[in-house]
Amino acid sequence: MKKALPVGVENFEDIVKSGYYYVDKTMFIKELLDLKGKVNLFTRPRRFGKTLNLSMLRYFFEDTGDAKKNEENKSLFCSLKIMEQGKEYTEHMGEYPVINLTLKSAKQPTFESAYGKMRNAIADEFQRHQYILTSEKISGEDKKLFERIADRKAEYDDYSGALVFLCNCLYLATDKKTVVLIDEYDVPLEGAYFRGFYEEMVDFIRSLFESVLKTNQYLQFAVITGCLRISKESIFTGLNHLNIISILDKKYSEHFGFTEEEVHRMMSYYEVESRFSTMKEWYDGYLFGDMEVYNPWSVIKFLYDLYSDVGAFPHPYWINTSSNDIIKELIVRADRETKGQIERLLEGGTLDIQVHEEVTYEDMYSNGENLWNFLYFTGYLTKESEYFKESSIFLRARIPNIEVKTIYQNTILNWLKAVIKKEDFHDLYLAMEEGDTQKMTDILNGQLFRTISFYDSAENLPTGKATTKSSKRQNSSVCFYHAFLTGILSQSENYLVKSNREMGNGRSDILVKSPSLRGRSFVLELKVSGSITDLENDAEKALQQIYDKRYMEELRAEGYRKIDCYGISFFRKDCEVRFGKGQD
Repeated sequence: MKKALPVGVENFEDIVKSGYYYVDKTMFIKELLDLKGKVNLFTRPRRFGKTLNLSMLRYFFEDTGDAKKNEENKSLFCSLKIMEQGKEYTEHMGEYPVINLTLKSAKQPTFESAYGKMRNAIADEFQRHQYILTSEKISGEDKKLFERIADRKAEYDDYSGALVFLCNCLYLATDKKTVVLIDEYDVPLEGAYFRGFYEEMVDFIRSLFESVLKTNQYLQFAVITGCLRISKESIFTGLNHLNIISILDKKYSEHFGFTEEEVHRMMSYYEVESRFSTMKEWYDGYLFGDMEVYNPWSVIKFLYDLYSDVGAFPHPYWINTSSNDIIKELIVRADRETKGQIERLLEGGTLDIQVHEEVTYEDMYSNGENLWNFLYFTGYLTKESEYFKESSIFLRARIPNIEVKTIYQNTILNWLKAVIKKEDFHDLYLAMEEGDTQKMTDILNGQLFRTISFYDSAENLPTGKATTKSSKRQNSSVCFYHAFLTGILSQSENYLVKSNREMGNGRSDILVKSPSLRGRSFVLELKVSGSITDLENDAEKALQQIYDKRYMEELRAEGYRKIDCYGISFFRKDCEVRFGKGQD
């Protein structure tokens, strides 16, 4: 039996004790101890192993107050790399009290709800340390406050200062400084920004962090994780010893996400090496520092599918792990210039952006540079290269892989459907009924000019080897144009629209028909042209294909007699329409 894959398992003890496959990231501990950072903020995209790494740190460093439990925790590391590094590292095992706080559940619709989640997380951590209440060194008043916080009965100010208070209590009880681990610190800030209570949330997070991280004499060191580096002025005011490690840094680059060697080893273990090229195209493409990195969540999910079926299709697993609010906002707010930039990225091109690491959510839409920076630091873009110009760092950014590209494409299609629903396409149907191809062309071209289009340039995929198949480009492009045209035609209350695109059964792309068999019906066939000069010929070919393959027969078999045919070709923002009568 092969080891089970840890799909969604983020507790280090659970992974080791339950026998899951574990990609050894314990050298993260060595680098932390070597570099001796006092307060370390790691920013990485979501689902890149932040929570599991913090769980690993807790089990390595924590003195639980129970000698037996400490030995059990040490045994979790017995076969891992950190144990081979020598006494100067292993002597830190089980030596410190640990505060382990996650804020990932605090993405809520109101401040009251988000604050309640954070209060509960803080209370849970106090309950985990209730063993220290037996210490005579802690005063009666402090014990009462400790219990109120643990019982969720304390006041706002008590919770905003709870972490430094817990540090003080731990030092009094154990005579040891505390390791502080805070996971997903920016989740409540993201939720607050999109829900309209950002300032309230900033105030609470600032108070929570400042006291425990800024002047806390009982702090051994702290590790904080999140997706974004929020401005020092908004959260980490005056925290001069804050060490921020982003995806630009070469330090710690291999500890979050999977390296190519680790992916090869996993695929070999599960005997699915034959699918490596697909794995690479879909889930590779990130560059942290100078290290090539795969999305670990998606690698594990795809391996899970491959292990039971080596021919399994890849999926955009990452798209379902959050709401993708940033991409939605980007699409909705995009002006003509931004739309063109998105289209360039979707074609496999790059975008040069100046790096702004210290930004806030409020700055996101103040200029285009901030927005592209947000997309880069959250994993929707990656670095192809970087350069220094006029005292600033610039990135040449691109979309990392096929998986992330599908997130853009799906978001664009959903936005397109919403936009189309607000339009009145009476004139388009009138032109269809009258066979007015010029009017149809003008209306469709006008709509294409306003949309964000995508044309899959497979030869430019960042992770790909020889993926230059025109069929790939055709398929992705036709998917967009098909959704575009189907969405428009579906707005009429007088006609029914049937899409045959997904059936793959040799039928026409789109059928449009009156509910009454005595009414009008239309057959539409789509082509995607390779150049603007091919538009007219391709529209003619599409129309001829309707006749050659007798696509009208489906409507005729249903009882329709008034059948018209349209061949439509597309190239980027242009289309061409050809009309033909259905043959009796």
